[in-house]
Amino acid sequence: MLQLSLYPELIEAGCDEAGRGCLAGPVFAAAVILPKDFECEVLNDSKQLTEKERYTLRPLIEEKALAWAVGIVDHKEIDKINILNASFLAMKRAVAALKILPEHLLIDGNRFCGYEGIKHTCVVKGDGKFMPIAAASVLAKTYRDDYMLQLHKEYPLYDWDNNKGYPTKKHRAAIREHGATPYHRMSFNLLDSQLELKFS
Repeated sequence: MLQLSLYPELIEAGCDEAGRGCLAGPVFAAAVILPKDFECEVLNDSKQLTEKERYTLRPLIEEKALAWAVGIVDHKEIDKINILNASFLAMKRAVAALKILPEHLLIDGNRFCGYEGIKHTCVVKGDGKFMPIAAASVLAKTYRDDYMLQLHKEYPLYDWDNNKGYPTKKHRAAIREHGATPYHRMSFNLLDSQLELKFS
């Protein structure tokens, strides 16, 4: 069973990101403040849930949460500031968009750049330990998946409806054959070999 909070006396927001390892598209992050009486046995790290479970949980989280928000950093910003800083920025944007100001942040992972005026605790594999982080992981993942499904309609050759921008063999084969799209992260190693890329 996941813990509801680290500091029960504080207004605590869980934060997590999705899309850090992708070759294309933005990184999404979510911040979620859950009520003190929140219960949900199914809630877990989004990677441990089925797609159907994630999309079933999303409206429940949005309805029950005291506050929730999603932050986005696009591929161009990622190329400028690197993916680690982009992940931090997406989390900060999500926190800034919350309608309630949290007193403490639970951050998934081992590092965070900090949010001015709010203390934070980093939790390695926190999405499998704390409900607010797990809830944030579900929102970040599903909203990013929705976004990549829209991009797939524009560029169907890259299989983004299945891989969501992650570096699968089919995705890399499409890059090799058709070149990079305007949504690819050019600071990433798009191919697993040093072939020169053409732009579409």
